[in-house]
Amino acid sequence: MMPRKDVFVKLIIMVFVYVSAILDCGESSYSGEGGYHDEMRRLALVKATHIIRNGVSPPQSHSTPPAVSPRSRVHHATEYGADPTGRLDSTEALQQALSDAFGSHVDAHLMEGVADLGGAELHLDGGTYKISHSLRLPNISGGNFMIHGGSLRASDDFPTNRHLIELWPSSASFLYEDITLKDLMINSNFRGGGISIINSLRTTIDNCYVTHFTTNGILIEGGHETYIRNSFIGQHINVGGDGGEKDFSGIGINIKGNDNAVTDVVIFSASIGIMISGQANMITGVHCYNKATQWGGSGVYIKAPGLTQTRIVNCYFDFTGVVAEDPVQLHITGSFFLGNAFVLIKSLAGVVCGVNIVDNMFSGDYTGVKIVQLDQSNGPFKTIEEVIVDRNTVRGMVRKSTVARGSVWRNGTRWTVDFSKVLLFPNLIKNVQYTLHAGAAFPTHTLRNVSENRVTVESEMPISATLHVSVDQSMVGYI
Repeated sequence: MMPRKDVFVKLIIMVFVYVSAILDCGESSYSGEGGYHDEMRRLALVKATHIIRNGVSPPQSHSTPPAVSPRSRVHHATEYGADPTGRLDSTEALQQALSDAFGSHVDAHLMEGVADLGGAELHLDGGTYKISHSLRLPNISGGNFMIHGGSLRASDDFPTNRHLIELWPSSASFLYEDITLKDLMINSNFRGGGISIINSLRTTIDNCYVTHFTTNGILIEGGHETYIRNSFIGQHINVGGDGGEKDFSGIGINIKGNDNAVTDVVIFSASIGIMISGQANMITGVHCYNKATQWGGSGVYIKAPGLTQTRIVNCYFDFTGVVAEDPVQLHITGSFFLGNAFVLIKSLAGVVCGVNIVDNMFSGDYTGVKIVQLDQSNGPFKTIEEVIVDRNTVRGMVRKSTVARGSVWRNGTRWTVDFSKVLLFPNLIKNVQYTLHAGAAFPTHTLRNVSENRVTVESEMPISATLHVSVDQSMVGYI
């Protein structure tokens, strides 16, 4: 039982608080300058009255200790002993960081059998790290993981047949998915390649600078949907016109798989900018000045004869062009070919089908270079179907097309329009439309010959007339 003295004191306090609250309540009807503060004081007193009346102790002012947070999934290279100055070998430290990142996954998965690493990262902390052998992802499944934020440099004894970063599972099954390599400088030190993506799913390479490689800047083999974007790739660092350009070697991006994309990438030195030997790949917004055609270079080399299915859109071929072997379904559009750069279609089995080379710009030096050329050294093209070369703007080069129009006037019985200089394929006209404009006369006339890409029309009697002819080598849209 509470002592009587305490009860008496408590009653006095309650009466005082109650009277103060009533007085404040009456004063609150006056809207003077202190109205807001008076109202707040009144509410505080009412709250105190309630607390005392009910015998509730006022809350204690103290802070609750924070809960223990789980371990971060961001693995910092320097915390594993990696040397960010690049003086010491950091291979083992970085490999251990990769191992730890793959050892802590969440209770989920991506593709069946691929563990979700929960957005884990290997953060390079803006350092430059010397590597003596490949940084290879652990041979266990994992996805939703990123390496970013620093530079890797091959040591002087780095194996010349390997890449600095390798996604290379030991089996044919898919182990890696949704791996991102971002904001990296990859310096191969002329000791092999830069990045190798083998049999992996949905890999992203973003804002990477890959240089000083001797084999491949980036290798993609098998797998599905590797996306390379906003990156710079070159064996030797230059801005064009390099004195050693004729000696550039290696391949900037080597694609040996399907359904990949290269977007907004500059390839500034390599023998071949992009090599493609798979189907359904997309090249967009790429600038190639890797090695001039006159030195034996190629901007894009498509080595997928018989089934190409490649799109090249809105690219810039700077003194280096495109080569395609027996292309079947190839689309080149909206691109700029500078410095006599051209498209070469190369015959292996003599097949070219479903090829569109349209709406491009070609610019040269008026030395007679054709915008599209045929290499039939291995045999002539025998299967030619649905090939459209048209609507290209040409300045300083020789226009070649599969669609052409021409006119000729003469007074006589025979009119011939020669398309051999403009048509792409020799001795091939699949469709002819012509009009013989003879003024007041109404002669009988007929189409006599279309051989050697020349169209000849004859009339039964001599007249003065103009022959207008349109020819097509593709037969697209005809039944």
